[in-house]
Amino acid sequence: MTDFPGAPTGPRDGRRLRVLAAMSGGVDSAVAAARAAEAGHDVTGVHLALSANPQSFRTGARGCCTIEDSRDARRAADVIGIPFYVWDLAERFREDVVEDFIAEYEAGRTPNPCLRCNEKIKFAALLDKALALGFDAVCTGHYATIVERADGSRELHRASDMAKDQSYVLGVLDERQLAHAMFPLGDTLTTKDEIRAEAERRGLAVAKKPDSHDICFIADGDTQGFLAGHLGTAEGDIVDEDGHKLGTHEGAYGFTIGQRRGLRIGHPAPDGKPRYVLDISPVDNRVTVGPVEALDVAALTAIKPRWCGAPPVGPGSYTAQLRAHGGETEVTAEPIGVSGLRVTFAEPVRGVAPGQAIVLYDDTRVVGSATIATTERAQVVAS
Repeated sequence: MTDFPGAPTGPRDGRRLRVLAAMSGGVDSAVAAARAAEAGHDVTGVHLALSANPQSFRTGARGCCTIEDSRDARRAADVIGIPFYVWDLAERFREDVVEDFIAEYEAGRTPNPCLRCNEKIKFAALLDKALALGFDAVCTGHYATIVERADGSRELHRASDMAKDQSYVLGVLDERQLAHAMFPLGDTLTTKDEIRAEAERRGLAVAKKPDSHDICFIADGDTQGFLAGHLGTAEGDIVDEDGHKLGTHEGAYGFTIGQRRGLRIGHPAPDGKPRYVLDISPVDNRVTVGPVEALDVAALTAIKPRWCGAPPVGPGSYTAQLRAHGGETEVTAEPIGVSGLRVTFAEPVRGVAPGQAIVLYDDTRVVGSATIATTERAQVVAS
């Protein structure tokens, strides 16, 4: 029986596992399920119905939760030759992901719904149900690697191919969840075209299906319109750093830190340079804009840390990633009690927004993730 790095050690015979493969209807999850089955594991496919009205989700091939996606996943399971089910987690998804998304924007923060879905749905609600039914592991098509140490503990690492690495959105997984996670694509040094070619060789019709890049529960891709529909419109001021009114808006939730376009300011800055969103205040519905240099951040505090193993003790040197497709930056980080994290950047970074996740790395190992609460602006040295 062939296998791949990071497959959990099963309690039955040490090799053959009962695996629940989360199948979104896309090519990655289909190939991951096929590889797990080919490795000799007892695989069952499951598609998560995450909307009470799937027709309201994006149709075609843009999301991961439509009726078409469910059908694509079922056809892939049929080709692989594994049982397939659809599980209704719509209510849990609405509470833990959609309502959280709306509340975070209302509070002036910028959330990452995909990260929250991994934490609350795929590796909490789904995993809990899987374990209750006697499964040993949940398999997904994420690009990340699990390394098992000599003592049996498991570590989450970046994918072998950094261009496809998705460890950032998995940084919320704790030690228990990692013990039951399986990522068959993580150690693959292949291009996405080669993954598609593999799917085609396996007879999977999703081989040519486009990747999803949008927020699955926003049907038309209009995030601001979605938020306005839930939060209403409320006119407020756009001001400069001195508090001078420059324009108005219809809801502070429609802006993110670092935003440049769509500010609708009637007159240019005195120096003629573009202005960017520096601060969002939901209390007085005010958006503050200023020069790009004012976006530089020297340090931050974060809350709700989740550690992929034992939490670090005292300050340490790490690299940090601040966006799903962002680069790494050198930091010093130190836990503050059990619910906080203090991070100082070796060099100022730009456009860090409260609500985003910061994920710490020790080389390729994911140390943990936390939600950015406050930032400290870098000192601007006058020329």
